[in-house]
Amino acid sequence: MIATTVHLPLISTSLTSSPSITTSIRTSQIIHSPSKSICRDSSFNLCCIGNDSNHKSSQDFSILKTDLQCDSGSIWSTMAFYIFTLHIPLSFGGLSVVAQLLHQTDLHPNTQAFSLLLIQTLELVSFLSLLKFSNNRFNILSLFETRVLLTERDWLVTSVLGVSFLLALVFLTSLVADKLVGPKDVNNPILKEILSGGPLSVAGSTLVYCVVTPLLEESVYRGFLLTSLGSRMKWEKAVVVSSVVFSATHLSVDNFLQLFVIGVVLGCSYCWSGTLVCPFVIHSLYNALILVITFSS
Repeated sequence: MIATTVHLPLISTSLTSSPSITTSIRTSQIIHSPSKSICRDSSFNLCCIGNDSNHKSSQDFSILKTDLQCDSGSIWSTMAFYIFTLHIPLSFGGLSVVAQLLHQTDLHPNTQAFSLLLIQTLELVSFLSLLKFSNNRFNILSLFETRVLLTERDWLVTSVLGVSFLLALVFLTSLVADKLVGPKDVNNPILKEILSGGPLSVAGSTLVYCVVTPLLEESVYRGFLLTSLGSRMKWEKAVVVSSVVFSATHLSVDNFLQLFVIGVVLGCSYCWSGTLVCPFVIHSLYNALILVITFSS
């Protein structure tokens, strides 16, 4: 019997190798018509204006609003601006900058954990500010509200089922990945090093990977990207496209398939529940499980 190692990737872009240190992080015009309003932008600004005359039936799988008129060019220019100006410099170069400022080659685990917390928080605030000051009328916080009665689509039940389904799918895709690229270590050695720093590093890592990172990534990839794409195409295609972007921006070839599957599950849970609370909870619980496995191994 051939032993197979199951690899569960942490849903975060803040743990990759770096050559310098041990770890690194991570004039609009509105055209009015009787039925809708479309905002045309000359930059990365995105204007999404809802039309209350279009309501989703509770019988449909996706209950996301489809009456948001979003310019496709603005959607992708906003994402490009975020990825290349905020995401890559902060998530993949943040700890290198901290090491240079502190004149240290190897950062202490406590320093790494709380630097990651600060960097990820800065990325989240910067992204929300990008949407706010670009005059695009896109309110991410409103997407955390429930759209239907709790008894119809219980986000808590959906979250529990989503985590279970996600773990099963990641398990299966890890088997496929092992066949394609070979077996990998179950634990992330960089994360394990950070968690070895004691209670402070564990607390800092928990805040990063179970609160800030899920809030950031769900706001970007489900709240902004999936919602915007869902107004221009069928929800199934929007979930696939947003999941591809979600996986690709982690810059991990080995984990691309698993991260894509994770993105699909998170996207479907958002479409079904109509609130970002559901994918946020799934994301947080999944990362919490990875932290527990890594810490206890």
